[in-house]
Amino acid sequence: MTKSAEFYARDRRWHPPAYARDYKTSVTRSPQYAAISLENTVSEITGPVFGHSDIDPLDNDLLANFAQPGQSPIGERIIVHGRVLDENAQPVPNTLVEIWQANASGRYRHRKDTYLGALDPNFGGCGRTLTDAEGRYHFRTVKPGAYPWRNWINDWRPAHIHVSVFGTGFAQRMITQMYFEGDPLIARCPIVNTIPDPAAIDRLIAPLDMNATIPLDTIAYRFDIVLRGRRSTLFENRLEGN
Repeated sequence: MTKSAEFYARDRRWHPPAYARDYKTSVTRSPQYAAISLENTVSEITGPVFGHSDIDPLDNDLLANFAQPGQSPIGERIIVHGRVLDENAQPVPNTLVEIWQANASGRYRHRKDTYLGALDPNFGGCGRTLTDAEGRYHFRTVKPGAYPWRNWINDWRPAHIHVSVFGTGFAQRMITQMYFEGDPLIARCPIVNTIPDPAAIDRLIAPLDMNATIPLDTIAYRFDIVLRGRRSTLFENRLEGN
């Protein structure tokens, strides 16, 4: 059946190189040897599986899941929504989508974050949800602020949200970042500029979605996520997975 099929090989032309001169921490993090190509094992193409009972109703609402009663976070209220699909344009249902981000002042709730931006007592900065049968997901949150980082003397990270998607198998899992349409810092970011294909960068930028915006309440951005697809397999003499 389809679940036992291997995933397509990654298209490395879309991936940034392990070593990029202008992304200074890649100097020490990049591997010294060539990558090894391995076939998918059974453990990599099956699981993990998450149940709806594992998710709290407020887990995808960052406006409420860390706030004190009657309070809400400071910042521009936004909705981030979209679909999780595979390379065959098929929805990926019941998969775990997790996000984490800085608050509106550009500061993470992390003891090692020493940026001058203020901590927000009503914002935790992380959430999770499961996609529905059509691969749809959504979060309510605040738009994160930009923040400086010690790469070159005046480098700033664009506003972004970190996204982790588990998919239907460990070999399909993806961790990425979502940026916001119109942000001038995107083109100046040394991390973004490690990506060799401009089309791949465009896939990381969420466009404004006025149709999903709630008037007088919340602006919306749409971010569709495409995971690796599966190869076709024979099941009862028919090709499955196409």
